[in-house]
Amino acid sequence: MTVRVRALHRPTDSLGWWSAKVRQFRHHVVARVRPEERSGLTAWLTPAQLSLFDAMHVADRRHGLDVVATLRAHGVTATDVLVAGLLHDCGKGASVGLWPRVAWSLSEAYGAQVLGAVSWLPGFGAALDRLRRHAAESARLAAIAGCTPRAVALIREQGAPTDPEFGDVFHLADEAN
Repeated sequence: MTVRVRALHRPTDSLGWWSAKVRQFRHHVVARVRPEERSGLTAWLTPAQLSLFDAMHVADRRHGLDVVATLRAHGVTATDVLVAGLLHDCGKGASVGLWPRVAWSLSEAYGAQVLGAVSWLPGFGAALDRLRRHAAESARLAAIAGCTPRAVALIREQGAPTDPEFGDVFHLADEAN
């Protein structure tokens, strides 16, 4: 299957980056998962995978659903890729708050010194450590929940995917949401 990737893009200019981050901030604050969205997952997730989804922060659950919608809109039908899109942030845990996530995003744009400046704040050190390790932890949890090796690899490599068929569209769907 060939998946078109050009329709998705990563902001390369400063204004585009800030616009994307403001949109993500707003989405985080108002994130909701409708009951019918949650109940629809039972048709294609195992009980263990559904438990992982339910344990995620509501903003990460919403993000996962949006990533799945983007993947589907770009022709992805492989269930294991969709499961990876849904669960790729499960390792962040439900306790990582908004402000450590903001600091993490700022560090990606402006350097690690941002993390050094805030890591001493109460609750930030552990939260930033979870964000740092979340891809590996998400992959570990997905493997335990019975996800396929391809799904686990997509999750583990979400920042720098190597899957020749779905890696790029997976990464861009994550970045677009």
